[in-house]
Amino acid sequence: MAIKHPTVAVSAPGKVLLAGGYLVLDRKHTGLVFGLSARINVIAGEIHTSQGVQLNEIMVDSPQFLDAQWRYGYHLAPEGGGIKVTQLQVGSVICKNSFVETTLSYALTYINRLKSRHSDHSLNPSRLIVLADNDYYSQSTPTNGEPGRFSKFTVPLSGANKTGLGSSAALVTSLTAALLSHYLPKNLFDISSSSGKRTLHNLAQAAHCAAQGKVGSGFDVAAAVYGSCLYRRFSPDLLSQLPEAGSPGFSEKLASVVDGVVWDVEVQTEGLSVPAGMALRMCDVDCGSQTVGMVKKVLAWRAKDASVSGELWDKLQTRNETLAAALRDGNVADVPAAVDAVRELIREMGKRSDVPIEPESQTELLDAVSAVEGVYGGVVPGAGGFDALALLMKDDEETKGRVEERVAKWSQEKDSKVRLLDVKGEMEGVRCEDLDIYSGWIQ
Repeated sequence: MAIKHPTVAVSAPGKVLLAGGYLVLDRKHTGLVFGLSARINVIAGEIHTSQGVQLNEIMVDSPQFLDAQWRYGYHLAPEGGGIKVTQLQVGSVICKNSFVETTLSYALTYINRLKSRHSDHSLNPSRLIVLADNDYYSQSTPTNGEPGRFSKFTVPLSGANKTGLGSSAALVTSLTAALLSHYLPKNLFDISSSSGKRTLHNLAQAAHCAAQGKVGSGFDVAAAVYGSCLYRRFSPDLLSQLPEAGSPGFSEKLASVVDGVVWDVEVQTEGLSVPAGMALRMCDVDCGSQTVGMVKKVLAWRAKDASVSGELWDKLQTRNETLAAALRDGNVADVPAAVDAVRELIREMGKRSDVPIEPESQTELLDAVSAVEGVYGGVVPGAGGFDALALLMKDDEETKGRVEERVAKWSQEKDSKVRLLDVKGEMEGVRCEDLDIYSGWIQ
């Protein structure tokens, strides 16, 4: 008789790298990462079939968008290759989603190996529903106008303009967590335990790196799992040894990476917070940046001008730590100067590497918003560019109103689209959710 697997819901937060852009790529340095209240939610349940009908299929639905369904067949690959997934055609076309496909391969391979060791070979068909909070998408993405936490958009997923809150890492993390929680009993995987979070972190990092085709710093996945943290990256060679999913020996190699080695990653969550009465808020600047190209240019400059860049990065690390300490210790009066000191070196790095990390237009906007009463300062977070601002401001309606008024005026004067998002910084990482939240979306 087939084992029944529970319907579960999991969510993981987006992120903002408030301080440590570029530095976080180097193990010598750290990044100050905040989780965000905007979450990617995944509901995992069984596919119910007619009696006698057998399916080997995983369905992934993103019902907020048009034609956003991906279907995959799955089978056990030979020579220890793990679970191989193959995308099935829906309608007349196949739309690839490498983040979904890679995550399924990695998570199902890990789950199958663990279940087999406990003499359980069941891997029933399942359906995964993905729902993203509205702040992941820019106001220029058309909706059907109905209010609610999860907008119904009138375009396919490819037609959505993102706000740059780290949706791919949150998606991979919540998908992985939902699959593990759905297929494995609590004694083998518990998302609320430290060992469960460690398993999830290592597996999601491996899947996310494979999906994006490179070993990134991983701060976005760490924030999706653990929430706000001070982050030092893992050594890239931890993951570079993994063969392609489905190839001989993949299953064993993946298990050894997830469970068999001690990762040299550092994720410090203790004592990290924003002072009472202060909020971290995000502004959507509807332009977008090519992060990958910017990172390559900055790293090329760093290699070419090693002594100058090394000195600048060390100085910036010290200033980032000063900002983190001011926030941690609740020294509100020290925050504006600490933010300005960080921005000064970010601009210098941009100038020396010829990369628009804090472009002039963003400098003007940040200066204008920072002058608003109740705003302590802001940065162009992460790799910089044109697509978002992070603000530290008083957590009250009056300050929010003044900022909204200022960015509305700015948008009019500069003929640009800037708006304060509803999203706020929050401490919590991945978590289980109550299914009632998603009524109307689960059939």
